[in-house]
Amino acid sequence: MEEKHLEHQHDKHVTSYGIYILVWLALMILTGLTVTVAGINFGQLTVTTALVIASVKSYLVLTIFMHLRSEQKAFRVFIVIALFFIIVSFILLFADYSFYVR
Repeated sequence: MEEKHLEHQHDKHVTSYGIYILVWLALMILTGLTVTVAGINFGQLTVTTALVIASVKSYLVLTIFMHLRSEQKAFRVFIVIALFFIIVSFILLFADYSFYVR
């Protein structure tokens, strides 16, 4: 009975090679976009644009390559809590940076 439970869990983790290839291509395109954005001066939006692109890339890696979609709910809660604290840290960092005297 335990084997069937493990086999059932394993079936949820199966992702086709086509999806992996599409996500890899998306990551390559987003990396190229990151390099392009780094060469263009958007002023204050340069860092924000780079962080948005990095967030999209992180989401793709976490959900597809690390199989977070098929993980247990408790594990996903821990990931959300960690992301919350990272976002709060970035908000505090940029709030401090905006008051930096130039």
